[in-house]
Amino acid sequence: MELERIPVAEEVVRQLRAAVGERNCISDPEQLRTYECDGLTSFRAPPGVVVVPGSTEEVVKVVRIARAAGLPIVPRGSGTGLSGGAMPIPGCVLVSLARMRRIVAIDLKNGTMRVEPGVINLDVSKRLAPDGYYYAPDPSSQSVCTIGGNVAENSGGAHCLKYGFTVNHVLGARCVLADGTVVDIGGPVLDGPGYDLLGVLVGSEGTLCIVTEVTLRILRKPEATRTFFATFPSTDEAGNAVSRIIAAGIVPAAIEMMDRLAIVAIKAATGVDWPDVGGALLMDADGCAAEVEHVASRAAQIAKECGALQVRLPKDEAERQTMWKGRKSAFAAVGRISPNYVVQDGVIPRSEIAKVLREIEALSKSSGLRIANVFHAGDGNLHPLVLYDEKVPGQEALAEQTGGEILRVCIRVGGSITGEHGVGADKAPYMGELFSESDLDSMAKVRCAFDPDAVMNPGKVFPTPRLCGDKPGKYVPHPTETRDEAGRG
Repeated sequence: MELERIPVAEEVVRQLRAAVGERNCISDPEQLRTYECDGLTSFRAPPGVVVVPGSTEEVVKVVRIARAAGLPIVPRGSGTGLSGGAMPIPGCVLVSLARMRRIVAIDLKNGTMRVEPGVINLDVSKRLAPDGYYYAPDPSSQSVCTIGGNVAENSGGAHCLKYGFTVNHVLGARCVLADGTVVDIGGPVLDGPGYDLLGVLVGSEGTLCIVTEVTLRILRKPEATRTFFATFPSTDEAGNAVSRIIAAGIVPAAIEMMDRLAIVAIKAATGVDWPDVGGALLMDADGCAAEVEHVASRAAQIAKECGALQVRLPKDEAERQTMWKGRKSAFAAVGRISPNYVVQDGVIPRSEIAKVLREIEALSKSSGLRIANVFHAGDGNLHPLVLYDEKVPGQEALAEQTGGEILRVCIRVGGSITGEHGVGADKAPYMGELFSESDLDSMAKVRCAFDPDAVMNPGKVFPTPRLCGDKPGKYVPHPTETRDEAGRG
């Protein structure tokens, strides 16, 4: 579904061009189509105008011009998000931070690094590699996603089980508030005094402010890393192995699971030499060499006790990287076996993995749609991919509905509707099923403290308009709110 474009007044466009430069202000209707969605392509809305500022000062100018004109503001990174968090509001000023990609400072002695929000996630580790350091959060899209987007969504990745999410690696942030005020939150220390405003900011999905600089926590590379790939007759045995490994007191750096359909897609896309099995685990153990050897050996033994058909160790670093390339290519790989798919991002207790996967299989059979499962098994973060063909009437709506039912399964077993992709516009209809009205009102009060007029990324996260005192806010509904007609919301 796509909404019609609401143009921005030419005088406002002229002011924006003066603020950021002619070539960094986009108003041509055809060029705006590039920005009409993020990685969630099912729903589209062309922005009123796109600006690409190059500094905090230019962001301030853009925000003040937009506020004076009464226009909503939508921040955007690389546009790789999968929940519609960067999907425009019709008539909005979309602020792309792609030009702000400077690495400002590196402080190895204190383990910190200051970057602008447009810096690519993987480029941080590449810059640090010669000095033996790296940045731990590693979302699958790390070669294209930005630090600013990671902060907005509290991105995780395969190695978040041991090292934590983005929130655990952000020490400070420079932000432009909705009135154009610049504030610094946190700084180059691990735990500052006062309220944990960074904990509020990270994962706020652009609804509080625009982040223009981030202070990151960086780590020394571990002395050793050991990887194993284990195959199983089904995901039941693989899920049991995950629970047993964690229960044994082992904390892997990462432990990922893939089902048969995901393995088929990965093999087709990358050519990895993986067998046709019901389930597979890919695990990393890292740390000091002596500990790693013991941990990896014990985890492999547990996998065998749980019914592993094979436990394969990479013969060298090249093969290890190939294994991880296969896992991190999973989402794109599904395009080899299906013209379209919906990816979800639920969280469940580890002990419920086998049960929930059986329920997902039942949903697949009842809907007639194939579902591939690939996920961060160690922390129960599911990424089911519902496959469909948009050319078949009704399949897209059915896939959306099926994805929603998977989220409801996650809620029923005590989980959540998102682990790292965010709520955005896609999952906002389910927030009312996960939280009470008083919960949502409390969240809204926090938002209103930052943005009393609700102009920053409106229509996201909250399922219905939330008030800021007596102010109704500038709320614009998204096409996702019509999903009741498709039986989803």
